[in-house]
Amino acid sequence: MDSTIALFLIQDGVINGAIYALLAVALVLVFAVTRVILVPQGDFVTFGGLSLAALEAGRTPGAIWLLVMLAAAAAVMDAFVAAREGDVGKAVRLLLRNLLPALLIAAAVHLLAPLRLGMAVNVLLVIAITVPIGPYLYRVAFQPLADASVLVLLIAAVGVHLALTALGLVLFGAEGYRTAPVISGSFEIGPFFVSAQSLLVLAATLILLAALALFFGRTLIGKALRASAINRRGARLVGIPTMLSGRIAFAMAAAIGVVSAVLIAPLTTLYYDSGFIIGLKGFVAAIIGGLAAYPPAVAAAMAVGLLESFSSFWASAFKEAIVFAAIVPVLLWRSLTTQHADEEE
Repeated sequence: MDSTIALFLIQDGVINGAIYALLAVALVLVFAVTRVILVPQGDFVTFGGLSLAALEAGRTPGAIWLLVMLAAAAAVMDAFVAAREGDVGKAVRLLLRNLLPALLIAAAVHLLAPLRLGMAVNVLLVIAITVPIGPYLYRVAFQPLADASVLVLLIAAVGVHLALTALGLVLFGAEGYRTAPVISGSFEIGPFFVSAQSLLVLAATLILLAALALFFGRTLIGKALRASAINRRGARLVGIPTMLSGRIAFAMAAAIGVVSAVLIAPLTTLYYDSGFIIGLKGFVAAIIGGLAAYPPAVAAAMAVGLLESFSSFWASAFKEAIVFAAIVPVLLWRSLTTQHADEEE
């Protein structure tokens, strides 16, 4: 391997690592606030990328039906709880509050999709479709299990991922899609060329990580999420609604998934089941980083991207196995050195 090949591999590894960093940060965020290991994080990327591809082709994305279905389920669950308490007026308000926004979004997307209004509008529509799926998903699948053990929540997350993968096949089909780059062109840096889209990946990742740091350090909602992550019982005692914290965390995870989709959809072909591999690599980075803090997760994601890149050169047939096997010694080391504590009741 000469220096030119090494530079190409480092470039690919850093770009992939930037995407894995976003996913790892989302996983750490959701786990810290809700104790859910968000296996479906990669599905947000898949649904976002395939929805963007459908809008570019002038088609209505099938994801709007998932949005409406989850909104209806959340509406019925909230209304049932209110009706059981004897407050029929509250039940009706909750029913409308959950269902109306989803129906309006679906109607707007259905009307605007055939017009092909350009990349900016398409991205906004994808955000409007995908981000609300996060809190609806939390309400339907995880909020009823909020007090369960981490293992039960993990089993539920795996079930949600399998359901979303099957729905992805139904809604988008088995064919893969790739979108147009947000920024076209390339730049010559030394002996190799770098696409503008690749530079956008790095810039967007750095900006989003900085924005998250400011959000958690300077805003009231961010501090409330941090409090929920540090001590859920204490957060409830001081009036922080932990259920709302969970919905906000899932909405932020879905938003990060949309950003990741817009960044990588022009660089790789996405299929209905691509989210599993993409999300799993972010999960590996989050585990190596400790699943507790954001800077170690970002550093681990960069290491995972570089490991994947160099593995594809030395042993391309085994690159996935090498990346996933990297988690084994970390888990063994932590199992031997970490003091095990009972989970908070």
